[in-house]
Amino acid sequence: MIDWLDEVLPPVFPATSKALTEPNGLLAAGGQVSPLWADSAYRKGIFPWNDPSEARLWWSPAPRAVITPESFHLPRTVRKLLRRETLSISTNMAFDAVIQACAQPRDYESGTWISDEIIDCYSRLQCAGRAFSVECWDSDGDLCGGFYGLTIGSAVFGESMFSRRSNASKLAFATAAPVLFNAGVRLIDCQMKTDHLGQFGLIELDRTTFESALRDATGHPLQLTLPGWLS
Repeated sequence: MIDWLDEVLPPVFPATSKALTEPNGLLAAGGQVSPLWADSAYRKGIFPWNDPSEARLWWSPAPRAVITPESFHLPRTVRKLLRRETLSISTNMAFDAVIQACAQPRDYESGTWISDEIIDCYSRLQCAGRAFSVECWDSDGDLCGGFYGLTIGSAVFGESMFSRRSNASKLAFATAAPVLFNAGVRLIDCQMKTDHLGQFGLIELDRTTFESALRDATGHPLQLTLPGWLS
């Protein structure tokens, strides 16, 4: 049994220790996705994820997949791609286009979890300087990949990626991650382990270790200013 959150009340989440082990991390249902709710949730390591046609669900899985400045590395194959590909990488030049592209169904999925409510919330956060996008452009100037995320203090929460060209989102992340770490980011929360991000030095932390690192990162102020063009 999980708690039901009343959307008309201030966001108060159950202790993450109450999250289910099956399915891994399911913590609560209900509530709403707004900048206030998102800020309160992410500071505790909680995030929304569900089919838009179903009730809002909140998750806090363990172990937690993260990339830190110490664990991050660029594989040799990715370094070769960066030298070979004629792609340009930018930040915050097409946030709306990126999140809309991330919301499109994938070949391997029948639907999407990015609802109009999610899009509205993160667009408002981006206007407030709390969310960002990284874009990948081909030689014709067309958007071919990228990702978006949220920042709180010196923590970055990766949300979703898309690619219209092979390796586009991979190269966008490979270019942006060093910039984020050099700017003072202490933690990139990837939520769950994937092969796509695993090659960049992703590590898994138990709940106690992750939440300690998260408190440290979100409590450390950082004025993250990303340059328009990264490459």
